[in-house]
Amino acid sequence: MTVEELERAVSELPPEELRRFREWFAEFEAERWDRQIERDLRAGRLDSLVEEARAEHRSGRTRPL
Repeated sequence: MTVEELERAVSELPPEELRRFREWFAEFEAERWDRQIERDLRAGRLDSLVEEARAEHRSGRTRPL
């Protein structure tokens, strides 16, 4: 199936089905994002950002959420 076919199919969904699709797609994207972050963490790709955040915290430039 092509992107164009998907676009057409989604644009033809009745409102309730479109709502269900949006919810499913949001969950799908969130899960993919979580898996990518986990892979990046394991691979060390975020180490510099983690260290930067820790340094900010140690220097007192953070505040509780």
